[in-house]
Amino acid sequence: MPGPWGAVLYDTVTTHVRTAPSRRQFRHRGYLWLVDLDRLPPVPRPLRPLARFPVGDHLLGPPGPAPTVRQDLARFLEGRGVRLGGGRVLMLAQARSLGHVFNPLTVYWCRDETGRPLCTVAEVHNTYGGRHRYLLPPDPRGRGGTDKDFYVSPFFPVDGRYTMLLPEPGERLRLTVHLERPGGRAFTATVRGTARPAGPAALLRAALAHPFATWAVSLHIRYQGVRLWLSGLPVHPRPPAGPYRPAGTPAPTEEVPTP
Repeated sequence: MPGPWGAVLYDTVTTHVRTAPSRRQFRHRGYLWLVDLDRLPPVPRPLRPLARFPVGDHLLGPPGPAPTVRQDLARFLEGRGVRLGGGRVLMLAQARSLGHVFNPLTVYWCRDETGRPLCTVAEVHNTYGGRHRYLLPPDPRGRGGTDKDFYVSPFFPVDGRYTMLLPEPGERLRLTVHLERPGGRAFTATVRGTARPAGPAALLRAALAHPFATWAVSLHIRYQGVRLWLSGLPVHPRPPAGPYRPAGTPAPTEEVPTP
């Protein structure tokens, strides 16, 4: 149900549940965009402070002139034997708003030229500017699994496996990510949302309902991390930053401090 800008806005509720070593839970409300990478929303100039999609917010390629997000994603896929070609890519993410953006998880749904599902890419961002992509094969239910292969939270070591349920959204958005570790499920994150066609009125409503939404995500993650630290959870130190690594390769120097 794309609106006049060819995009969809989702009013969302994000929930994090930590089950080990003790149970902790928090949730926050916000909104997300679902956009076609070949047709980014033509937000008029007066509203651009509330919604922009700069190329640099998602690039994982090597240093140098910035291509488009689509070109960078196609290069990532080609390195893993997947040809995007002229297929369509939908991206779910926050837009840059009031000069800031932080996407703990960006999801790309990729289809080939015939419209057949090609793959799903889960892109994790951290509060230190690090990014990492997981490639998931197509699945009718949007289900995929992948080993956790880089430093994520300061309260978890680098082990375990992610089970992701990331079906392409329609009127409803329903995403789930589980972290399974030795001994059982340790962490679950869910995102639930309801769609509305994206246009000037919808953007203004979302921005008024959730002012400073992009800043709130960053602050909420840090606040929850401080609470976990004060509760006495052991911290696994973040290794020092290393040299550039091709997008999607194991990167033990990266951290996504999601409590």
